[in-house]
Order: sequence, then structure tokens, then C-alpha cells
Amino acid sequence: MKSNRMVRTGLIGWLALGFASTPLTAQRGAFGPVDPRAQQRTYVLEETGEELPYAVFVSSKVTSDRPSPLIVGLHGLGGSQDTFVRETYRAVELAEEGGYILVTPMGYNSAGWYGIPARGDGRGRGFGRGGGGEVTDPARVRELSEIDVMNVLEMAREEFNVDENRIYLLGHSMGGAGALHLGVKHAAIWAALAPIAPAAMGLDPDSLASIPDMPVILVVGDEDGLVEGARRWAAKLEELDMTHEYHELAGGDHMSVIADGMPDIFEFFDSHSKTSR
Repeated sequence: MKSNRMVRTGLIGWLALGFASTPLTAQRGAFGPVDPRAQQRTYVLEETGEELPYAVFVSSKVTSDRPSPLIVGLHGLGGSQDTFVRETYRAVELAEEGGYILVTPMGYNSAGWYGIPARGDGRGRGFGRGGGGEVTDPARVRELSEIDVMNVLEMAREEFNVDENRIYLLGHSMGGAGALHLGVKHAAIWAALAPIAPAAMGLDPDSLASIPDMPVILVVGDEDGLVEGARRWAAKLEELDMTHEYHELAGGDHMSVIADGMPDIFEFFDSHSKTSR
């Protein structure tokens, strides 16, 4: 059963950062400490032999005898595997309450772009730090970024009793674009997508036509330089009559919408699974 909802709320952001002017600085803020309940892990990327970091949080409600929902979180430009396990952004808190497993890959490095093809004008290329550094060719870095995400997801599926009907993809900024790109490319995996302030300039909203049954919650602040792009994606969701929610947060900027939008995202995930489509 399809349900479409556009929401403009009155939450006021607590930062005054705009993506258009200071994307890397904003992302590097990654404000607040990492939740101590999150596990810091590494594995060796077969393609390069490099050791890559990722983080895992497992709710105390997760048990081995019952399938549990899983969320993959993709950080923004300049971020890391720690972005979505920082206390400020509330993902760990809400994952604990909801009984979720949360995994957050590095995406090869801080500017991997999760497999999104590079734009011809070179914009959005970025220079990664952290994680892998041996590969510098932008196209190959993007390939490895996607491979890293899918590796971390597969490791989680092998380790935990994951509910295959409730695997979700969440991302912010560069990661929001990654959620849209990987959400379309690997659509059979996901129960729902949650792009936050997606930096999706190199992607085409028409790609949503290939996933008409995918539930999507899109969150952005009306003071974010990326809001016009988000509105175009929201309009396409509406045009395709997809199950979706569009939350444009009044006074929200590029970073504040992560914490402010997180409760609605988890509520959306709680309400959607593959079996509910």
C-alpha cells in the first residue's frame, strides 16, 4: 500500500554550516564523541591488501535466535566510519531502542563516493583521507568504495542473524547520494532508503523509475545549499507515486538535519519491510 507524505517541520538547526561553501569543513566537524557501545573493527580489502576500518553497533535487544533488522550508514565527504556512531547524531541511541544492528563502512576513504560515476567536469572528485590510500585513480577509488560497502554488509550478514526483509540504507550528503545510487543498483537488498541532504548532482532522479516499489524517506534542511536538488528528487518520488516521505526541515542546515531527522527515519524504517510492499 503506497503512502506519500511531504513534511515541512519547524526544527531549528544548531549549526550554521552550508554545504555549498564549506563541505569538507562541515563534514570534518563530525561533532561529538563516538558512542562507546560502537565496536571499531578492520578487515583486509582483497583488491588492494589494505586494512580498512568499519564500525558496528548491536542493540542489546538483538539475539541469535531471532532475525534482526540491519542498517548500513554511509558518511558524507570528509567523514569516516565513525560519523553515524557519534552520540550527537542519535543513530546508536535509536538503533538500541529499535533493536537494530548498525554497520558503518569507511567506503574505502573519506571521498570514495560509493561507486557513483565521476562527473565529466571533475566536480565532486574530492581527495580522500583515512581508510585506503594506496589507490589514487578517482574512478578506481569509487569502485573500491562500493566494494567496501558491500563487503561490510556481507560480513554483517554472515556474522549476525539478519532479517533479510529488513535491511536499510542510510546516508548523508555524499552518503545520501550513495544511498540513492546503491539503492537503485542493489535494489533487491534494501527494504527502504533514507538519503539525508544528498549531494546527488551527478545522479538522475529518473533512475527512481527502476525501483517503483522502494520506500524512500528524504530529509533536507531549507537552509542547505542542496535543498533545490532534494526538491527535484522529491518531485520525482511524487510523480512516480512511490511510497515516500519528504521532510524539509525549517531552519535546518546541511549538518543539523542528521540528528533532527533521525527519529523520523527510524520511524519510517520501523514501518517498512520487503513484506509490507
